[in-house]
Amino acid sequence: MERYVEPSKIKGQLKTPSSKSMTQRAIAAALLADGQSIIHNPSYCDDSLAAMSIACGLGARVEPQANELKIIGSVVLKEPKLNCGESGLAIRMFSPIAALYPAEITMVGANSLKKRPMFMIEEALNQLGVKCTSSGGFLPLIIQGPILGGHCEIDGSMSSQLLTGLLMALPLASKDSEIKVNNLKSKPYIDMTIQILKSFGITIQNKGYNLFHIQGNQKYIPHNYTVEGDWSSGAFLLVAGAVNGHLNIHGLRTDSMQSDMAIIQALEQAGAQMKISENQIEISKSKLKAFEFDATESPDLFPPLVALASYCDGVSNIKGVSRLIYKESDRAATLKEEFGKMNIKIEIKDDLMSVTGGRPQGARVESHNDHRIAMAVTVAALGATGRVYIRDSQCVAKSYPGFYNDLRNLGVVVHE
Repeated sequence: MERYVEPSKIKGQLKTPSSKSMTQRAIAAALLADGQSIIHNPSYCDDSLAAMSIACGLGARVEPQANELKIIGSVVLKEPKLNCGESGLAIRMFSPIAALYPAEITMVGANSLKKRPMFMIEEALNQLGVKCTSSGGFLPLIIQGPILGGHCEIDGSMSSQLLTGLLMALPLASKDSEIKVNNLKSKPYIDMTIQILKSFGITIQNKGYNLFHIQGNQKYIPHNYTVEGDWSSGAFLLVAGAVNGHLNIHGLRTDSMQSDMAIIQALEQAGAQMKISENQIEISKSKLKAFEFDATESPDLFPPLVALASYCDGVSNIKGVSRLIYKESDRAATLKEEFGKMNIKIEIKDDLMSVTGGRPQGARVESHNDHRIAMAVTVAALGATGRVYIRDSQCVAKSYPGFYNDLRNLGVVVHE
């Protein structure tokens, strides 16, 4: 679907969407608990729907309602073929969980997920007594458990999501386990995983983020879990307010473990006018200046940061480009290409992206079926010189299905 966005002032109040990362983790934990858990304030984006489908296939009863998700846990396999959609977290988290089952399970995915490498899952599970094979390092994955526990060594430089899956599965293995992790990135997401596991009765020993001890034969306890607001989606709304409007954003916890809360640091450095109080951030359009930001631990912030930098005076530098290759698109190249169409110059050298600010021009751009690219160019369109046409904008449903409706309610002119 191609939408076009008119230059528009954005104004009003909005509750941020729920965290899809927390929703997916809570679904996995509830699946493994023997009894009924309720997830309050869940995200029903495409990635969360994929996690719900997988939980059903692995034996859970899932009952979605408007503001809560009821899950009756069970590990009696119902479906030996599990579709992760386009969710990188789902494939990396649920593959170790699927390895708990003494049956052959096939993990598949769609579109961009088919192009993302899976060798790290294969290697880790094989170290733990699981027979796991990929198709030349890509999907499908064929997994034959049960996972035994023991010792494994993984590389955490590409993603922390496989570690999340191992931390969820190994407490149910028959033996104690030890995971050695080299060069772990996105540490806040591991803190989030351990926090959720604790809520469901699971204990993990974290030794400096490079060694994790997991006692086997633990038991998940059913739990009522409340999902907090999503800083990844909220980052786009905050930048929208900073570049052309006045917004009150509710539902973002300032004590959150989500790494994308770091968007606040970039906004402050850029000179954005903000008032931060408990559970609310007020942000207004102001004169913005260039900023320096290290996004290595929060790579999903690159798209909103580029949208912000495109309105800043001077050259903004964002570090962490190496984390962008295996996303829904090659995000560094995609950001350079699509913002270039809007007359925003982006240079990439090694691990650094430099964005020369100004004022984006009207243009026809493509999302590359990447939800965060679609949202970034949309936000950049708010103060542009003319209309911005966005091809395949429907991909925002992966994380924020109501994105364009929310913008309309805040005064943005969106045509489809």
